[in-house]
Parts: sequence; C-alpha cells; structure tokens
Amino acid sequence: MYKKRLMSILMVLVALSLVLAACKPAATPTEAPAPTKVEVKQPEPTEVPPEPTEVPPEPTEVVTEEAPKPSVDPSGQTISFWHVWGQGLPNETMTAVVDEFNQTNEYGITVEAIDQGRYGDLEDAFNAAIQSGDLPDIVVGYTNALANWYSVDAIVDLEPLINDPFYGLTDEDKAAFFEGALNGGVNAGGTTIGFPISQSENVLFYNSGWAKELGFDNPPTTPEEFKAQACAAAEANNNDDDPNNDGTGGLVLYPGASNIMSWIFAFGGDIVNEDGSGYDFTNQSVVDVATFLKDLWDNGCAFQTESYPNPEFASRKALYTMSSTAGLPYQVSAFEAEDAIKDEWTLIPFPGPNGNKAVDLYGQYVAVVNTNPERMMASWLFIKYFTSPEAQAKWIQGSAYYPTRTDTIPLLDSYSKENPIWSNALSYLDYGKAEPAWPSWSSVRRSVGDTFQAILQGTPEDIPTLLDELNTAAAEAVAETQ
Repeated sequence: MYKKRLMSILMVLVALSLVLAACKPAATPTEAPAPTKVEVKQPEPTEVPPEPTEVPPEPTEVVTEEAPKPSVDPSGQTISFWHVWGQGLPNETMTAVVDEFNQTNEYGITVEAIDQGRYGDLEDAFNAAIQSGDLPDIVVGYTNALANWYSVDAIVDLEPLINDPFYGLTDEDKAAFFEGALNGGVNAGGTTIGFPISQSENVLFYNSGWAKELGFDNPPTTPEEFKAQACAAAEANNNDDDPNNDGTGGLVLYPGASNIMSWIFAFGGDIVNEDGSGYDFTNQSVVDVATFLKDLWDNGCAFQTESYPNPEFASRKALYTMSSTAGLPYQVSAFEAEDAIKDEWTLIPFPGPNGNKAVDLYGQYVAVVNTNPERMMASWLFIKYFTSPEAQAKWIQGSAYYPTRTDTIPLLDSYSKENPIWSNALSYLDYGKAEPAWPSWSSVRRSVGDTFQAILQGTPEDIPTLLDELNTAAAEAVAETQ
C-alpha cells in the first residue's frame, strides 16, 4: 500500500518537472565575435603584359563616287566635216552614216559632210583655209599632213577628248582598238593628232592559181622563195608564144614609199634612227631591201607599168603587184574584163628573212580643228559615233577598208564570207606597222621614191652612195620642219 502511494507520488513529480521544463524561457544566444579581416596579398606581376598589336579599325565611311559631269555643252552645234570620199559606194555609205548620226544623237548636233576631192586637193584647200580662217571642224588627212597642221595649231591634241570623264572612251573601248591603228596617229612628240576611223594595208596581190601551174603550191614565206616564183613567172612569159608579154611576169615594181616601207618592215627594220630624232636610211635592213629589189630588177624578174597594174595582174603579166587593200574593188573589176584570165588570187603579206612578214599599215585618220570647246566636243562626239562598232561596220562594208577595233569584226561575218579575199587580210592587221607621222615625211617619202628608182636604174655599187644622199635629204627636211 505504502509502495503504491510512493510510486504515484514519484510519477506526479516526474510529470510536474516535464511541465516546468516546457514553460522555461529559451536561452539568449551568445553574440559571436566579429570575424577577423584577413588581407590576402596578390603576387607581384613578374612581366608587364604587352601592348595590343592591332588597333581596332576605325569604322570606314562609305563614300559614294559622284558621276562625272559634262565640262562643256555641245548641244545644237553644226559641224563641217571635210573628207575625200565623194564618189561611188563609199560616198553613199558616208552619207548614210552621217545622216543616221544627225537623226539619232541626243545633243542635236548636225554634221555637214563636204567632199574635197583627192587627198592632195583637200590638203591644198585646208592650207588655204588656215590663211583665210574659214576652217572646217573635222578634217581627213595623211598623218604627215596632220603633223604639219598640228605644228601651226590648226588642229588639237585629241587626248583630252578621248579621255574626257563624261564624253570620252571607256577603258573597254580603248582596249578594243588595234594598237597599230592608234599609234599611227601619234606624232614624234607623242601627241595624238589623228584618230583612225578605218584602216588599210599595203599588201602583195598574188596570183595563186598561176603560181600552182608554175609548180608552187604555197605563197612565198622568204625573200628567196619570192624571187624564185617571180623569176619563174618571168621566164614562162619570155618563153611562151606571145611576144606581147615578153619582159613581164614577175613583180610590178613601183618604188613608191609605201611599197619600200613594206619591204623594210618585212626585213625587220625601220627608217627612224635610234633616238627617234630623225631618219636612218643607211641601216642594214634598208641596204638589204635595196640590194634585194635591185637583184630582182637586174634578173628580169621585176618590171614597171605606166599606170596601175590591175590589167596586168588580171592577165598573167604579173604574178605579184603591190597595192593598198583600198584598191581591192578595182582589181576585182579588172578580172571582169573580157581579156582577163579567171585565176584564183589572194592577198599576202610581204615576206622577210626567217619567215618574218609585214604590211605597211595606214589608217584613214581624222583630226579635230582648233575652234572652240563646244564645237570641238561636238566634233569628237561624231568621231566617237563613227568609230563605234555598229557604225564602223557599215563604213567598212561600203568602203572595203578594214576596222580599227576588234569588236567590229564579229559584225562583219556575212561580209567576210561574201568577200573571202578581203577576209584573208584581216589577220595581217596584228603585225602591220605605220609610216612616221612627222611633218618632214611629206617631202621625205618623195625622196624615197626618187632614190629607189635611181637604185633600180643604176648599179649595185651605187646603193651606198644613193642611200647616203637620201639620208642627207631627209635630215634637211627634218631641219626645215622643226
């Protein structure tokens, strides 16, 4: 009994202690000490970092290039054009090209084309116009005549017009022109005094049909082969039953300057001295040409005619003639005559040593007369139009000249097929050379013809003396025109 009561009292005491413990307030937390600040030292750098090698580029400013603006207004100008094509198909074609320009150009420029006869007639008329002041705006002329007119300020340097930012030629246009054609209009001082609207070549007309009957299947490629064929033709005529052709058969040798220059170019030479200040007719290539032609003459393999040798060539009295390609229509007509022999014939270049070949290249050059900026620019715009591929193609088909730019050739496909002889000489344009565009050449070229005529009539021993005399005459001509 007593034990039960004691156990009850103990249990009450334990329960009471638990109740008291639950009611006791929570202990206040002790404030933690402030953390000690520890200073950590960074290690000293052992090497200074390099400066950046590339500076970021500044932002580029986009600059819009302004289109070129015209420096002069050629609108409404009336331009006179003196030329030498007043007859036949060339005149009709020239008129058509001029009319088309007048009707289509955006500036309202009017060109009046005026025929002045032959080149000599035109030169006389222009020289008189210089004195009177009644000048045209565009003039055709041989480059030596243009050089004379430039020396007295009658015509202008074409470079500013050609390179005008607004009206000039593009780089593509310039690249299209044959280099030889452009160079032919540059005078001794490097000034462009003439621009080529077309060009022609001094070539050999060759009777290939007759040559084959004589045993020669191919055109000559060297002077020796040329002589062999010429002499074979001469021998054939001398030994046939026709006494009227005795003394003929080889080369018709007219010693004009263009013919002589063609041979000199083929022999790898020139007549301009080393420093470009004058002429040298005593260099070896000129001597070799003189000796070669003299040998042909002395062996009866060359002869002369009283007039253009078109009939002789068309009747087997000449295996070769020397002519400008501008004479091609006249030779075609000669083969249509009743006494003509219907042979195969063609055009070939002049053959030189070691297979070299050349033609004397001369263009139909026009110049701009020194008037005023508006008229001169209007004149240039017509020249630019005339030498565009489309207009030039029309002119070529009407004149039988050759183009001065390569991009005209594709427009002449039909014409080439219809005129195979003309087409054959297209490939010769790349190695043509031009005669000097010097004022002195007008008189010097006459002296060349006279000298080589004297060489043919003299003896081989006379050649050095005659060429020395030609050099002297040429030097005097240079002195007179400086």
